[in-house]
Amino acid sequence: MRYSPIKSDLFIKNRKNFMAQMKPNSLAVFNANDIYPIGADSTIPFQQDRNLYYLSGVDQEATKLVLFPDAPHEKHREVLFVTETNEHIAVWEGEKLTKEKATELTGIKTVYWLSEFEKIFHQLMSQSETIYINTNEHYRANVETETREARFNKWVLESYPAHQTAKSNPILQRLRSVKDPLEIDVMQQACNITEKGFRRILAFTKPGVWEYELEAEFMHEFLRNRSKGFAYTPIIASGNNANVLHYIENKAHCKDGDLILFDVGAEYANYASDMSRTIPVNGKFTKRQKEVYNAVNRVKDEATKLLVPGTMWEEYHIEVGKMMTSELLGLGLLDKADVQNEDPNWPAYKKYFMHGTSHNIGLDTHDYGLLYEPMKANMVFTVEPGIYIPEEGFGIRLEDDVVIQEKGTPFNLMRNIPIEADEIEDLMNS
Repeated sequence: MRYSPIKSDLFIKNRKNFMAQMKPNSLAVFNANDIYPIGADSTIPFQQDRNLYYLSGVDQEATKLVLFPDAPHEKHREVLFVTETNEHIAVWEGEKLTKEKATELTGIKTVYWLSEFEKIFHQLMSQSETIYINTNEHYRANVETETREARFNKWVLESYPAHQTAKSNPILQRLRSVKDPLEIDVMQQACNITEKGFRRILAFTKPGVWEYELEAEFMHEFLRNRSKGFAYTPIIASGNNANVLHYIENKAHCKDGDLILFDVGAEYANYASDMSRTIPVNGKFTKRQKEVYNAVNRVKDEATKLLVPGTMWEEYHIEVGKMMTSELLGLGLLDKADVQNEDPNWPAYKKYFMHGTSHNIGLDTHDYGLLYEPMKANMVFTVEPGIYIPEEGFGIRLEDDVVIQEKGTPFNLMRNIPIEADEIEDLMNS
């Protein structure tokens, strides 16, 4: 890993919090992700399963974590299994975790080689009554590939049919949605790297530049600051491309007079940042572009103030919709008749602002969090309103990542990233 290691205190605390919510005499297992093939001997760069990482800090493939808080033997209450390393592996693939380094990284004292898993696991299962199954139940999940975790779940249910089963996911959804101060520090680092990338492209952008050249400038800055790169597939959309919400081709010329919508974010230590900014290709907004830009920015600022403990996600979006409706009326994009005759299930403002305003962010860009429960302090949300006007040839989205506070306005992790229209013009023309 190229990032600075996170203190093992975080992972020790995460495991303690998870185990405190487990049923009596139960155990839970978490598996690393697969290394996915492309073709021939090529593979997609490895990405660790976020739940395993959250509970252990291990960023290595072929790893298993077992939590058994009521184990008869104390040494088996937290057990880590890693692939046995040797000189051959070290030469061909690089250094892997030794048992000693695994303990140092995770705070887990009992570490076995993966080859011993089935024997030891059978012993632990004979001492337990319930097995926690780890499944992906995120509201946006659409998994078509059978994961390593899914294969394990199938195997354990077939091999131990007399055990009761429980779900890890509801516990993880609640725990992961509320960030520890150490996590917030890491997310701040990701946002700081994103800031460096954005300032770089402000100096680089000019008429005639290609969208993919701007993507390359971001990547250059991200990599040189110890990030693996983008936290998600970047959107760099000039002109009418911005009106395609998930435009990811990034292949067009950026023309004089157009705007460019950026939706990009650096990852750091597997934690995501998620930023949207919109800038003029030539460094100067037109009067109309600035009117719309400032309207979006006002909605973002006012929406941010609503992110406080106790807020319900659905009610929040209704209130943001009212704010956006007011701005669209002021811009002449809607009239009173549009609002009076709107379909309650698809309000009039949705013609120009069709996506949600906020989502949890953390180890995943669209992070875990139960949206039917009230917001809590130290949850981290994006705030990302937009106005998209195909008939005028541009779309604008502005987005920051903010931490809900016990009292007062959320803390903006992107507070140092330029966002005011005048500041962006000044920086692009300096």
